[in-house]
Amino acid sequence: MANLFFVGLAHPDGLHPSLTYFALSGLFIWLTYFFRWAVPIADVFRPFRAFYAGDVSCPFRGLGKEKSSILSANSAQLKAKKSFGQHFLHREDLAKRIADSLSLAGSGYENVLEVGPGRGMLTKYLMLMPQNLKVVEADQDMVAYLQKYYPELTPNILYQDFLKLNLSQVFEGKPFGLVGNFPYNISSQIVFHMLEHKELVPEMVGMFQKEMAERIIAPPGSKTYGVISVLAQAFYTGKYLFNVDKSSFNPPPQVQSGVIRLLRKENQDLGCDPKLFRQIVKAAFNQRRKMLRNTLKPFFKDPAVLEAPFFMQRPEQLPLEAFVELTQRAGEG
Repeated sequence: MANLFFVGLAHPDGLHPSLTYFALSGLFIWLTYFFRWAVPIADVFRPFRAFYAGDVSCPFRGLGKEKSSILSANSAQLKAKKSFGQHFLHREDLAKRIADSLSLAGSGYENVLEVGPGRGMLTKYLMLMPQNLKVVEADQDMVAYLQKYYPELTPNILYQDFLKLNLSQVFEGKPFGLVGNFPYNISSQIVFHMLEHKELVPEMVGMFQKEMAERIIAPPGSKTYGVISVLAQAFYTGKYLFNVDKSSFNPPPQVQSGVIRLLRKENQDLGCDPKLFRQIVKAAFNQRRKMLRNTLKPFFKDPAVLEAPFFMQRPEQLPLEAFVELTQRAGEG
């Protein structure tokens, strides 16, 4: 059919009206068939619409710090590893929302450290921020991926286990915001490591398993109130920001997730020995169903002290101030 159109062009008297109509009709039918089965018309124009709409996932938007979704095919080749607790977030809107949740960036600190960047879903939005960004990644394959597709980030990629990282050396002792879609198998350890360097971290925004997120900010008297609740709330004020459905990940985890923010309190002085405070909190919750007079016995030389009504309580009943008081009493002997 398409050949008839070119035959009409070669006619010495020009295009015969009937032949032209027949040729163009045939060409239209042929093109319709082609686009229907070979290249859907919607797919032809989709990249252009995405480009003009400002979609950062558009394959034509490779300029600056915005990255292309053309990487998706390569990303799919990198499978999540259970040993690293990896679940890759694939929701652009949620990644941007996490990055935007760093409320003190620019006023409280000029540096940001991302833990476990993986394939860079959150990273690309953090790179759009004016703060100096570094990422720490323990998976060599992910490091290679970031170096290939985010070459401008290469000098700031730390190939290391976050739990073994000396945080005082990352930004030469300067404060930084901590953020990440934290590997679920070490998420609580990440918080404890942060607490050991709390003087450097004014703010933390992290995604956890929903249960862990709720545990960190749990109030006294709740079933999830525990060691990490007391220790985190001793120095930070926590807020639950939003839920993240398990369908937002690849592969999807078996549990729901949640994002929280921790803002460091201005007053970091508990009024007691911080080391002894940690020991007492951990000892109290080590056997959380037992009363304090049993679990804290090693910390008090005088057994008579443990007969006070105060020690008849269980640890989940005590607010932060009560643990501070316990530490003060233990420090007195």
